[in-house]
Amino acid sequence: MKRSVLEQLQAARDAVLPTVLITHLADGAQALIVKGEVVAGDLVPDTALKTAADDCLRQDKSRTVDGYFLQIFNPPLRLIVIGAVHIAQALVPMATLAGYAVTVIDPRGAWASEARFPGVNVIQDWPEEVMIAQKPDRRTAIVALTHDPKLDDPALAVALKSDAFYIGALGSKKTATARAERLKQSGSDPDAIAGIDGPIGLNIGAVSPAEIAVSILAKMTLALRGPKGG
Repeated sequence: MKRSVLEQLQAARDAVLPTVLITHLADGAQALIVKGEVVAGDLVPDTALKTAADDCLRQDKSRTVDGYFLQIFNPPLRLIVIGAVHIAQALVPMATLAGYAVTVIDPRGAWASEARFPGVNVIQDWPEEVMIAQKPDRRTAIVALTHDPKLDDPALAVALKSDAFYIGALGSKKTATARAERLKQSGSDPDAIAGIDGPIGLNIGAVSPAEIAVSILAKMTLALRGPKGG
């Protein structure tokens, strides 16, 4: 590995950026792709190889493609939950088992407690401020569960400006329509607003908090991985 490639790879890993190192197995030529852009190396990957690299990142899997080895260096998956509610209590352990580092944000101390979320990073502060500090990236999922516009809307406004791969919000279709109008009036991009998953989760007829949590994690997985075979 050339020194320039190694230095850029280390810098990308230090900055926790999604990175793919492509190596041509026949001659050792390499290209380092960081956030979708070639930043180092003597290999010029074509569109198909770049697409394969992005797919490897999405699937969390290094592999060989047509004589090239695509090695991924992915940041950890994160889940930011707005609202320390009953659904969150069910969702957090499920998401943790699925490999997510979870943060729960809720300024209401009676809800956001160690007793309700043992061993979880719980932050008792206004979601908007915490969201800005968290800097959601393309490995981050965000779910708003408070059903309170004062808490959900400002956090969603921050989320919509990020690269988060999934943004979902609790509420009926009527609630989602009203939320979209509020976000539009506050200056959020209408196209980005349309990307909010609301009503939240995969439509499996979920009723209980645990079932809704299952539907949310399922929809997050679908957004992250894509349909099997797709």
